[in-house]
Amino acid sequence: MIWDVLKTHKTSNSAASNGAVEKGGAFVSATEPTPATRTIFSWCFSPRFFILWLVIAIFLLLLFHLPEKALTAVKYLNVCKVGVNVNYLVQNKSLATGAMLPWPSTHVKCRKEPYPRNDTVKRFVVPDDKVHWDVAFPEYAPIDYTSEKVISKPIPFWADPDPRIPENKDVLMKFNELDLNVDRRSHNGPYLIENGLPRNPVGRTGMIGRGLLGRWGPNHAADPIVTRWKRDVNGTVENNATSGRPILQFIAVKRGDTGEWALPGGMVDPGEMISATLKREFSEEALNSMKLSPAEKTKMEKDINAVFQTGKEVYRGYVDDPRNTDNSWMETIAVNFHDASGEGVGKLKLSAGDDAVGVRWTDASSSIKLFASHSKFITKIAEHHKAHW
Repeated sequence: MIWDVLKTHKTSNSAASNGAVEKGGAFVSATEPTPATRTIFSWCFSPRFFILWLVIAIFLLLLFHLPEKALTAVKYLNVCKVGVNVNYLVQNKSLATGAMLPWPSTHVKCRKEPYPRNDTVKRFVVPDDKVHWDVAFPEYAPIDYTSEKVISKPIPFWADPDPRIPENKDVLMKFNELDLNVDRRSHNGPYLIENGLPRNPVGRTGMIGRGLLGRWGPNHAADPIVTRWKRDVNGTVENNATSGRPILQFIAVKRGDTGEWALPGGMVDPGEMISATLKREFSEEALNSMKLSPAEKTKMEKDINAVFQTGKEVYRGYVDDPRNTDNSWMETIAVNFHDASGEGVGKLKLSAGDDAVGVRWTDASSSIKLFASHSKFITKIAEHHKAHW
């Protein structure tokens, strides 16, 4: 039937010369549609076939133009199940397109040895390709370690109880929620709970328990990054001889536990506002405010308040911290407070305090090595201020 409709009709030589075709023994104009042609056009442009053409067009669009986006959506859903930051997903495009190994770039220091403040504690070795939970690792046998210093800390202000101990079996901790004045929510989104305990959203660390951390799940910190321009004796901003860009300086403290230089941050107390934590930790670690006289403390607070009125948040989320375990990890909010004139915090007398053993103004450069993920924060700040790096 179809062939009969579509086949070519015989033409007469004489009629062809006049632009006519033979049909049923008669000649009709070649420009006039035949009944069969009218039937085909009526089928193709009927409402029923219009919907069919639309479905076919959408299918072809998805088939040839959106395979990567479709795969990205699937990967995004899978990643969100383990609480990975959406910003992290966007910045690490290899994760969205199927690669399984962006993790070591953000999960390195919390697999290294020795463990801070205890040289005898050895993590179970986790190869780079076995970090992520989706990768099978049947021989994985992490060490169980929680420092005695953590166990002896006051509960619940500083540390959580251990629900694995029979006497604590009735203790209820509301993970992924604001639990009274303890914020158990992660900046990276919901995390998984396995065997009653949080699971590190990034991957394996070779250790379970809490190590040196007080909370199961996220342990929240705040890192104030105080910066100024480096100036010569005449007060003129110095530029790097190679890049020609101004040199940015930031306040760094030397940690007493690892000996590394770091930002003067610290833990957020239960119920404390982040803004208060930023000021408190900076004052205690970089200015040794606990030993200042009342007059000195008043002046210090005035100078700090002037600079800390405005700040730029440069990071919020998981930190590759050497204290992390499979069940406890560090997260932070890093905020930059820039003293552009150098007349405020930039002129304060630095003095190491709290658990810091040293403090200094440090030139920002790509060669600096800092504690945890702090180097990445400085990189972002240098880019923001268009400083030498």
